[in-house]
This record gives sequence, C-alpha cells and structure tokens, in this order.
Amino acid sequence: MDVLKASPTIVYSPYIPTTTRNKSQFSKPIFHNLNLQLPCFTRNGSKSRLFTTLSSSPISTTESIEPPMPEVEAEVGKERFDWYSQWYPVMPVCDLDKRVPHGKKVLGLDLVVWWDKNENEWKVFDDTCPHRLAPLSEGRIDQWGRLQCVYHGWCFGGNGDCKIIPQAPVDGPPVHTFKKACVAVYPSVVQHDIVWVWPDADPQYKDIITKKKPPYIPVLDDPSFSKLMGNRDIPYGYEVLVENLMDPAHVPYAHYGLMRTRTPTVKVDREGGRPLDMKVKKLDINGFLGKQDWGSSNFIAPCIFHAFADVEVDQENGSATSSEIVKAPPPNRRLSLIFMCVPVSPGNSRLIWTFPRNFGVWIDKIVPRWIFHIGQNLILDSDLYLLHVEERKIMEIGATNWQKACFVPTKSDALVVGFRRWFNKYAGGEIDWKGKYSGALPPSPPREQLMDRYWSHVVNCKSCNTAHKGLKALEVILQIMSVGLIGIVAVTKQNMISMVVKTTMVSMAIVCFAASKWLAHFIYKNFHYHDYNHAF
Repeated sequence: MDVLKASPTIVYSPYIPTTTRNKSQFSKPIFHNLNLQLPCFTRNGSKSRLFTTLSSSPISTTESIEPPMPEVEAEVGKERFDWYSQWYPVMPVCDLDKRVPHGKKVLGLDLVVWWDKNENEWKVFDDTCPHRLAPLSEGRIDQWGRLQCVYHGWCFGGNGDCKIIPQAPVDGPPVHTFKKACVAVYPSVVQHDIVWVWPDADPQYKDIITKKKPPYIPVLDDPSFSKLMGNRDIPYGYEVLVENLMDPAHVPYAHYGLMRTRTPTVKVDREGGRPLDMKVKKLDINGFLGKQDWGSSNFIAPCIFHAFADVEVDQENGSATSSEIVKAPPPNRRLSLIFMCVPVSPGNSRLIWTFPRNFGVWIDKIVPRWIFHIGQNLILDSDLYLLHVEERKIMEIGATNWQKACFVPTKSDALVVGFRRWFNKYAGGEIDWKGKYSGALPPSPPREQLMDRYWSHVVNCKSCNTAHKGLKALEVILQIMSVGLIGIVAVTKQNMISMVVKTTMVSMAIVCFAASKWLAHFIYKNFHYHDYNHAF
C-alpha cells in the first residue's frame, strides 16, 4: 500500500498535491512542489477578448478587505454562449459495455449510447422509441446488431432508420420506412477514449465534426502517459461542480485527513490553510486562463477544467523531492489534471476525471482501477453534502446575485469569481434547458441516498462493478464455509474425528464468519455509502 500512497494517480482531488513532509512523517518524501506549464489545447477561438486580473491582497486581522476586481478590461461584444453548439463528453469508452445500450442524460436530453457492430462505432440516439415513447436504453442489441425496443420489438439501424415493425404485415405497406418510424440521431464521436455528443439532432449538424471538433488535449493521446479515467453522477448542479474544482483553498478543510497539501510556513490552524496567489489572466466566451502559485490552468467552456504540472524526481531514490521549489523542473516529468463537468439537469451533473502522467506508469498496469476509485469517491463524498446545500442557498438568492451575496475577499477565490463572471456575462447566469425545466431544484433526498455510491458510480464503472460482484461472491463463500464447517462438526459422531480437528474446524468457521462480516462492512462502506463527519 506504500506504493499506492506514493502514486500520483491517488491524488483524489482536483488539486496538485504539494506537501512538505519532514523525515519523521515519511521515510521517503512523497511529493515536491509542482510547477505548471502552460497547458496545451486547441479550440476554435473567439475574436472577442476580456483581459482581467482577479486579485486582492492577503488579509489579516489588521488589513482592510476588498473583493477581487478586474484591473484591466477590454471592450467585449455582446456575445451569448450557445449551449447547444458545443460538444459534450458522455462517458469514457472503458465504462461502456458493447453488449447493451446505455441510458445517459446530457443538458436535459435523454440519450441512449450503444455499439453499432455493423458500422463498428458508438451511436447516440434519442432515448425514445417513436412507437409509444418507451426508453430504448431498456432494450437490447439483437443478433443482427440492431437496437431493439423491448416493448414491441421495433428495431433500428445505426442511422436511426427503422428496420422492422413485427406487427406490420409482410405483404402490407412498408410502414417501417416512414419518417415517423425513425429515431433521432445525435452527432457523436470518440475522442480521447471518450464518447462525445453534439446536442442537436437537426440533420444540418450531421457532419458537424468536419467543421467543429471537441476540445483536443494532446496529452490524452500521448501513449507515454497513463490516463486512468473515472466517472460519477453528482447530486448538485454543473456550475457548483465547476467552481468547486477550481477552488484549492477548501482542500485542507473539506478534505481534511484525505489529501496531502503543502504545509504553510506559519500554521494558523490545525488544517494548515494558507494564502494562495491566484489570478484570471484572460476571459472570453470560450473560457479563461488561470494562474496559480503552483502553475497554470484552463477553463475550456463549457466542460473542461485543465491543469498542468511538472514533477522533479529524485534520481537517487526515485521519489519526488519536497525541499524547495525548483525553478526549472525536468521537462520529461509531467503531470496533468483534467476534469470534465457535464450539465445533466437542474441539481445534477456528471464528472469525468483523469490524471495523466508520464512517470510511475507501471503502477496503473498492476493496480486495478477500482482501488483508486475508492479514495477518489471518498474525496467527492467529503464535501458533497456541503455543496448540495450551498447550491440551494445560491438558488434562493439567484445565480446572478452570487457575487453580491458571497464575500470573496482573497486571491484564493479568483478562479471561482472568474467562472461566475463568465457564467453571468456569457450565459446569463443559467444553463439553457430549452424550457424543459422550471428552474427549481429537485427535493433533497435523505443523506444516505444523497451520498449513495452504488447508483452514482459503481453501476457506471466497469472496474468497480466487477469488483463489487466479486467481493459479494466472496462474502457468500465465506458464509457458506462458516456454516458448513459448523455443520460438519455438529453431525459428526464424537469418536470419528479428534478434538484437535474439531477445534481447528470450529476456529476456521469463526474466522470465516468474522471475515465475511468484515468484508460486508468493507463493501457497504466503499461501494454503497460512506458518510464523512467533519466534526471528527
């Protein structure tokens, strides 16, 4: 497990770990202060620009407090962000089963993702059968590779055309060829091993991929980098998810005891919070660039928050050093943090994450992905309830009044303020749901349901789902062994086996029973529900 703790892929949060540890804590320092390089990405850019620097002086008990304000602002046209003219990540390919259709929601649209073996590619359809509006995601893929609605057996090809209506007479009119018998097809593409969708099924966008592609991040196509992915459905909205990922200042507090953070020179509390020098250097309709004391980051509207870092590795012991900031880290040691935030519906979002790096790649090849996801889910759970409640308070005051209601006086809030400025300036402080929702948030479920891992992650993750089934089977086997051993001892005549054998069998039965109980607790805590009590 020491190897796992030292692995950068077990950075269970959106932030670069920059811990300074003394030798009494770790025999080998785990992380060194990281410097970010300017991130690499390409996208069709906008001609309008807004140059801003959101900053303020670090506060103390004797200093005056002023909110971060833009220092320089250029003229900006009255542009409006079009939510339906963007590519959205749906799911990592590694978590999609080619044998079954998958129901997903993006921007309030009900989608079905399925593998078309005839065209050898993933397809994204409207999750509605044109017959009686049954969900196609509850159907199956038949032996001819067609998507079948299991309500009445209608089958559809990769172009959305209806192939057969079983109830239609063979010698009758070909009603399956009628336009109303077709399913709406959304443009889709696989990039970076992720299925992306264009949320407009109008035929004019059929070849949109030739005109506009999803944001391209070169590191995700670099074979020298590891890039384990994860996904989870989040019970709070897109805008709260994005701003939380941009906020490293909450890490020592909301994730106390779960993450490594840099120890400040002067420690003012148990957690070790410290001033952070953060700025927004450019903001326009396509997002903005951020600058932190540990490097740089991008917000690529609407979905991607992307940060780059370089790590200097101690050549003598193979671990990252933690003594001082290196001004010129070796260019061959690189770490990247990539988060894709998908708007699902009011009060719901989806997070896809990956932490590519070009060192320690061997760890990902021998350690199963679900091991990493246990810790990453705990990080998500530790502030989940806080953000769920926070979103409801923001809804009460109105998203456009966010900066009036929230007191954000320090530099550590610069990226959050930058995102809210982008959201209000270009999106009007709201997501365009095309009138599908009233804007009200869904009722808050009980805490155990709110923080449920099984339905929000395990069933959607191939690795965790497989591990869950395997561990449940092992639990049952241990229980059967425990009962069987006791049964053998009970029915065996006294003179047939010695007392030593009986004692051994009873002891094994007790061990199996205890192991099954421990395993049941482990499964529940890591695959179903793990509360996080900040008071303790």
